Amino acid sequence: MSDVLELARDLLACPSVTPDEAGTIGVLEDFLKPSGFAFEIERTPNGTTNAWITHGEGAPLFVFGGHVDVVSPGDLARWTTPAFEPDVRDGFLYARGASDMKGSVAAAAVAFRDFVQKHPDHPGTLAMLITSDEEGDGYEGTMRVVEELKNRGVRINWCIVGEPSCSRRFGDTIKNGRRGSLNGKMIVHGKQGHVAYPQLALNPIHAAAPFLAELCGRIWDEGTEHFAPTSFQISNIHAGEGTVNIIPAQCEITFNIRYNTCWTQEQLIELIEKEAREAGLAAEFAWKSTARPFVTAPGEMTQALLQAIFEQTGVRAELNTAGGTSDARFISTIADETVEFGPLNATIHSINECVGLDELEGLVAIYRRTIEKLFA
Repeated sequence: MSDVLELARDLLACPSVTPDEAGTIGVLEDFLKPSGFAFEIERTPNGTTNAWITHGEGAPLFVFGGHVDVVSPGDLARWTTPAFEPDVRDGFLYARGASDMKGSVAAAAVAFRDFVQKHPDHPGTLAMLITSDEEGDGYEGTMRVVEELKNRGVRINWCIVGEPSCSRRFGDTIKNGRRGSLNGKMIVHGKQGHVAYPQLALNPIHAAAPFLAELCGRIWDEGTEHFAPTSFQISNIHAGEGTVNIIPAQCEITFNIRYNTCWTQEQLIELIEKEAREAGLAAEFAWKSTARPFVTAPGEMTQALLQAIFEQTGVRAELNTAGGTSDARFISTIADETVEFGPLNATIHSINECVGLDELEGLVAIYRRTIEKLFA
């Protein structure tokens, strides 16, 4: 059994459903401390565990960002083998978190260890930022560590987040940015009444419908060099008491906007609230931002990573910003270059989640080669 497979299995055997690290940090300590890595561990009131793991000192600072928490395995009876009993079959390692993202964490730990054993007096600092609160709200995890690093005056030169980035073939995609995400809730007030006497009531669904149709059909922008066009999606509409003959008093609509760098969240909020007033709606809004858009222009690290991927796989990776959000959105605020690269994302959050054994070995080689190109 290779080092990365053994370490991945040890991590996957820990039932670390958000925000419980369930022993994973201890597994990393046992693996990395003998090679001289230092651990700063924080346990927050909500049960999150954060680890800042370092080797060396000073600049440049290279960081691997990752998480050891996983989503619930769901219906355990649907798994071919138990979700937290890692199983190797047909060239794949099966368990919850195999691809998202304990496989990447294991690969980075092995790559870091191998590098420092070969270069014990390397310049600068290698660091791993590991949290158990990525699959949840995320407010006690990487975001919290980044704020502490800001307070210390730490500036990251290069960061790779090990999220499963590849879509069709291992090595095909590096994420060099992410869209912003803005959640909104709009409550439109009307007047309750009998459906037979609509003139005596005000139906908030009818009042809101033209406004919602305009938002859904709007072309917000044409996109940018790095981003697709901004998208508006309604996720839920609720009104009434379930009675067919009553016009409801209010209608509640929840929606999400995935936006690019053509907009700020403040501009979107101002525009939608202004147009609701102009449409004559008696509406109130609540907003929650989960991510602001960011993009990393290809620099020294990205070029090193691209070259390492090609040398290992023969694949020329493409840069894109598609998909949801990740902890890269927090790290990018204090880093010169932040990208995401990990295994295929085909089975993430699904029954029988798995990662290819060749992907695990490939990630070790790619991460190690990238570090060597930057430091050695």
